[in-house]
Amino acid sequence: MANISRRHVLAGLGTAGFASSMSTISGLGFSNAWAADTGGYKAMICIFLKGGMDGADTILPYDQASYDQLRSVRTGLFNSYNANSAASTRNRANMLQMNMDNAGDFEGRQFALPQELAPLHSMFENGDLAVVGNVGPLIEPTTRPAMDNGTAILPKRLFSHNDQQSTWMSFGVEGVSRGWGGRFMDQVVASAPNQNRIFSAISATSNDVFLAGEDVTQFKVGSGGIKEPDLYANRGVLGSNDGDDAARDKIRAFLAKRDFQSRSLFEQDITNSTAKAVENTEQFAAAQENATPFATQFPATRLAGQMQSIAETIKIRQFLNVSRQMFYASTGGYDTHSNQANAIAGRHSELAGAIAAFREAMIEIGEWDNVVVFTASDFGRTVIDNGNGTDHGWGGHHFVAGGQVQGRRLYGEVPYADVDSNSYTRSRGRLLPTTSVEQYAATMGGWFGLNTSELRAALPNLNNFDTADLGFMSGAST
Repeated sequence: MANISRRHVLAGLGTAGFASSMSTISGLGFSNAWAADTGGYKAMICIFLKGGMDGADTILPYDQASYDQLRSVRTGLFNSYNANSAASTRNRANMLQMNMDNAGDFEGRQFALPQELAPLHSMFENGDLAVVGNVGPLIEPTTRPAMDNGTAILPKRLFSHNDQQSTWMSFGVEGVSRGWGGRFMDQVVASAPNQNRIFSAISATSNDVFLAGEDVTQFKVGSGGIKEPDLYANRGVLGSNDGDDAARDKIRAFLAKRDFQSRSLFEQDITNSTAKAVENTEQFAAAQENATPFATQFPATRLAGQMQSIAETIKIRQFLNVSRQMFYASTGGYDTHSNQANAIAGRHSELAGAIAAFREAMIEIGEWDNVVVFTASDFGRTVIDNGNGTDHGWGGHHFVAGGQVQGRRLYGEVPYADVDSNSYTRSRGRLLPTTSVEQYAATMGGWFGLNTSELRAALPNLNNFDTADLGFMSGAST
């Protein structure tokens, strides 16, 4: 029988029974050894695109030479888009050209977004959004010759969905217990003793490793916020008579009691965690009651619902006693081995609509300058198509948005679709990342208030790279 620690039991409570709508907590202290800048309010929002988003079908080549080159290695995919048609979204005339402030860095090359990303194109043109090119998990800078001669140190289990999702979130394969979002928040609560750690890391989706820290655990909110357990909060479950009210009160008191006596440390921990979960849920629900609805209308999509929940949580942050928050949202459908032309169009529309509505909501409450939204994904996809789809790749391109983002710029690299060049692996045209996930994270972490030593403690491979600040955030401390 495997050994099970008390910490694992406590962590598991958040997904068991009624507690799935609550957060569990860690009862251990954390040394106040760091000095993160936690003045004012700032929030980071990760949107994880599960399945592996195709960067080459998102950040499109627009200058004629680059466009023709991509078409030459993706003949099947461009045919599935019917790209010669005047109405095709992959007809160059219908692409949305990105007017980059740093166009000179790309030697005449031009880029565009597909029509489904029109809301993000508007944000880019307004300076509220930037693109970071060719990001992926790296242990050290890696080249094709180093891979060919066997000297490259590579992340484990490349091209595996579960393992690369975990590596993006935690720098280790599936089974790692701490994510970099949680590690960032560990540093914050160590430096800000008044920060309410319970509402510091908030998931609007699944309990993935990204928000898991040593001292911070994720608090989960659903569409419409959080609800107290129906067993005692909904009068329709037990009835509405006086006796039913008394029964509800007893159930609530039982779940919230802290005076449980047992010789078992596990039983004591479970009881205390359940009690704390009840209290946390009630505190959050009470804060929600103080909030007025947004005038901003969110689209009726799963991702937009998550982003609305995050926006509503930010709106009540003064009642939650937090100066920094890390949020996590996710959506799927990006594993486009086939029928990519139809599949990615819907995914792009969902993503753009959710981010644009979130921006409007943040502007409505005056918080757009205090948030950064960023995308992440398992991996990019092969530049060489497989007919009407693409296969698992490595490096990919990502969006960052916020009032303090240095927008209208493309950071990093978006290589030509020359699969024989050293920009790609020898197999299937997989992009070799030129920017590590840790550099991407560190740039936002510096803006978030973490200093260099804190960032290097949270991002274990950051020391292997020359640059910790990619420059896309104003006020980064790295």
